[in-house]
Amino acid sequence: MRSALLRRRFLRAFWQELRIIWPILSGLLVVQLGLGALIGYLEEWPLGNAAYFTFVTGLTIGYGDLVPSRVSTRLMAVIIGFIGILLTGLVAAVGVQALRVARSDDG
Repeated sequence: MRSALLRRRFLRAFWQELRIIWPILSGLLVVQLGLGALIGYLEEWPLGNAAYFTFVTGLTIGYGDLVPSRVSTRLMAVIIGFIGILLTGLVAAVGVQALRVARSDDG
């Protein structure tokens, strides 16, 4: 029962913290997807491939099945990777803060 209560507190705190930084997260996602669409347009990839490339690059997985060939699109891909690292860090920070709040209510 205790773990279920902690889980509920964590999810509530996570949602509250996420609502605070949502404008930042959504802005970064829009920039990331915009850059991915631009890369797809310049590289003449279908939109689905461009979105796939954006998420694979943003999550720093980098399978290598889609590779930009132009210098400008490669630089944009680096920016997508940096934004992905920033997004991952923000979500992790929100999770840590939510866990801290959930545990502090546990007194």
